[in-house]
Amino acid sequence: MSNNAKASPWSQRPPEEACLMKKMAHVVEREFLFQSTDYEPTLPVTEKSNPLTRDIDRASASSIVKMLQACDAQMFQEKLLVFFKNSGFNRELQRLNYAPICSYVIAGGDRALFSSQEAPEDDPTLGALRLKKVSTIPCLRGKKRVLFIGVSCGLSAPFVAGQLDFCLRHPDVYTPVLVGFNPCVSLCRNEPLPGCTLTFRSVVTRMEELAKTQKAFLINPALGPEAISGSSRMKGGSATKILLEVVFSASFSRTPVTFKYAQWGYGRAVQKILFVCFSLQCGRQVCYLGWGSLGLLGLIDASECKPTFGHSELLFPQGPEFSISHDDFLDRVLPRLTDDDAVLLLYSDSDDVDEVAKLAHRVREKTSNIHGAYHQTDGGTDDINKLCSSTINFTWSQETPKRLQHMRELSTKLLLNAVSTGAHILKGKVFKNYMIDLQVTNSKLYRRAARLLQVRIQSDVEMNQHLCVSVVQVVPLALVCLLTGCSIKEAETRLEQQPIVREAVEACLKSS
Repeated sequence: MSNNAKASPWSQRPPEEACLMKKMAHVVEREFLFQSTDYEPTLPVTEKSNPLTRDIDRASASSIVKMLQACDAQMFQEKLLVFFKNSGFNRELQRLNYAPICSYVIAGGDRALFSSQEAPEDDPTLGALRLKKVSTIPCLRGKKRVLFIGVSCGLSAPFVAGQLDFCLRHPDVYTPVLVGFNPCVSLCRNEPLPGCTLTFRSVVTRMEELAKTQKAFLINPALGPEAISGSSRMKGGSATKILLEVVFSASFSRTPVTFKYAQWGYGRAVQKILFVCFSLQCGRQVCYLGWGSLGLLGLIDASECKPTFGHSELLFPQGPEFSISHDDFLDRVLPRLTDDDAVLLLYSDSDDVDEVAKLAHRVREKTSNIHGAYHQTDGGTDDINKLCSSTINFTWSQETPKRLQHMRELSTKLLLNAVSTGAHILKGKVFKNYMIDLQVTNSKLYRRAARLLQVRIQSDVEMNQHLCVSVVQVVPLALVCLLTGCSIKEAETRLEQQPIVREAVEACLKSS
């Protein structure tokens, strides 16, 4: 090497340290690769693939958890909280001198809290009508000022665009706020919304103009791509929860609002991922049994598994979304439990622990595959742990009740996301870091599937979407066929033998 040549920054370090430094530099380079304008330039951030998880489909349970942890950490970079702090929106909230009255609208109605309701997201007219309807409930009727917060992680949902447009057409009453995580507005969805000439981008452009005079607000920072491309239930859902909690805390409080991020110990999720994956691979069921708001988080996580991973639902006569109580579990689910089923208890020391113990004993009589996630504010042990094959104990310091609740809920959500995502990855529901067994039930999911297959669709999107809705495993089958040239029948056989798509493709290519 020439005397004038620059020495490597690692050349003067011990071999072990040099190796570690190189690995760290590689991880950092991958972590921020998505910010490059050359990285998947035609896709919004929420649809890009995360460089950190390129090979997550071939990873072990422990490696999956580490990758998910690294992706979640991107939410808590200082710039996200600084972005919100400097947006002007929280200053507007602090000017309020009265307690706000809150209500909500969700695409698909309350059923969407418990089961997949994707199609209503495509209806902007329905969104506006639902907003008008909720404005007439007794506690909101006649209000002269209404703050509307619309959430669309990728700035793409027509349902939300219709609501924002309604607010923009009635500025004397409504102040619209858009929460999303796609800061490159030029990549917003720009085709006409169903049934009208509006586009989501045109709505955002109007809001950007009004934001200059604080007549509208955009909270739209970059979180980095999801661990599983497009799976906004993960970082997008967590960041939305954090932002809304800050918003409502600021509304009800005259004191400065801060948010403290607490690591929950991702490594402890590995065993649960393995148990849950075992149950799924056996064709059995996974049950979240929760109390209070932690139980609701379990319901929401489970409801997202069907559109994201093509997971089936229990077919109760009136629909699974109505069979969610503990009594329903005892009557309908418990009698059929075996050791191949997995049950995850979600509870805290604020719940009736005696009631939890009684139910845990009933479950333990049917299966040993029972696990716990328990939140406590002291260092004591819980007798229910003895009934569980594994337990994650969250021990929190004494906090104000509301902050403690927020931390319990966020850590539980991150745990459930890691467990359900990790188990489905091990089951073969992901190709590289793309969801492939997704339910094609709205235009967003249809485009995602078509993009993955790199198929140029020239005909009407709605017609093609209609043809795809009822097809089982359409994307995995198409991938194997396209990558190997084999027939559909052979692809089906390969996937039955090896559900992980990359492994099925390699096996098919080796045999040809």
